[in-house]
Amino acid sequence: MNARSAAVTGVGPVSAIGTGREAFTAALLAGASGLQDVTAFDTAGYRIRHACQVPDFAPEDWLAEPASAGRTAAMAVAAARLALADAGLDPEALRGERVLIALGVSDCEAAEEDRLAAAVAAEGPAGFDPAVAARYTASCAGRVAAELGLPGAETVDIAAACAAGNHAIVQGLDAIRLGEADVVLCGGADAFGRRMFTGFHRVGTLAPDACRPFDADRAGTVPGEGAGVLVLETAEHATARGARVRAEIRGGAVNCDAVHPVAPDRDSVAACIRLALRDAGADPSGVDAISAHGTGTPVNDVNEARAVRAVFGDRPPPLTAVKSMLGHAMGASAALGAIAAIAAIETQTLPPTINHRRTDAECAVDCVPNTARPARLDLVENHGFGFGGTNAVVLIGRAPCA
Repeated sequence: MNARSAAVTGVGPVSAIGTGREAFTAALLAGASGLQDVTAFDTAGYRIRHACQVPDFAPEDWLAEPASAGRTAAMAVAAARLALADAGLDPEALRGERVLIALGVSDCEAAEEDRLAAAVAAEGPAGFDPAVAARYTASCAGRVAAELGLPGAETVDIAAACAAGNHAIVQGLDAIRLGEADVVLCGGADAFGRRMFTGFHRVGTLAPDACRPFDADRAGTVPGEGAGVLVLETAEHATARGARVRAEIRGGAVNCDAVHPVAPDRDSVAACIRLALRDAGADPSGVDAISAHGTGTPVNDVNEARAVRAVFGDRPPPLTAVKSMLGHAMGASAALGAIAAIAAIETQTLPPTINHRRTDAECAVDCVPNTARPARLDLVENHGFGFGGTNAVVLIGRAPCA
């Protein structure tokens, strides 16, 4: 294992198509869809009424104190517990170890904020419920540390919009490389809510039927939710305890367009990809596939495809877009994309981009339409691009003994 890599020993996905590594992987490769009617709030008056919510999620199944956490934090705790179990790690065994918990978030506990604002608007100061305010303002990473009983862990919440999960993974990789942590829990979480849905609805970026990344008929994205956590370890730590290494984080990079608040800039995205490749010590020819940002919006998909071609030429590696299945899980999206990339490497199978009809000539990419495909996958690139022009790219490699 490369000294600059971090071992991935466990993953914990909580998503609209499956919770836990096995269920998530099976649904991913089957091309399952998490699309459903919105149940989180009353959609009367909305023209579009579907999203990708996590079904049957019960915080009490995962938290010792479920009333103390909002839905985002609860899903983050569930993902962390799943990832640790997948890694064969007991939280108690981590006490006294150098642990970093880095979680990306975007809209976070917006539902709690909405609840608080509505009560204050209706009742004045008397409507201000401290318990709701505590859930709204709490640190997501801090809640994970508290539930796992890790008071000595370093915790950080990274508000980097839709790129947040990759930002957290890069921070985790840096901590491993610099010798600042032996074990890292990193990824992202975000819960579906009225504010995000209404915002997308109002600006006209919601897909009327389904998310169709890189498709000529694409007309928008589908909001989603979920959480994804990866367990990273130093090679020495993983070897000492006989851990199974599922994959390696080989490198990563972040930058900012500093151009437009919502439209990604091709040149900045391409620069971020090149930085990540250089950090991983990899050549573009060594990348076997890309887990794309792939939102299904007209501008984003074209700019992502153009950035990819600027780096890889006219025959780039296949781009698979899991948002077609999961929806856009905001702060969790890049983390779930990374877990999808790891699943692809472990199964040597490319997940499909579902809902595909015909590829947009302006995109001109192989998006693995509709059906999973066997492939040799030694290195997969994972994309995350967010509002504000923030970009984050991660390179994930096959484990040496796999």
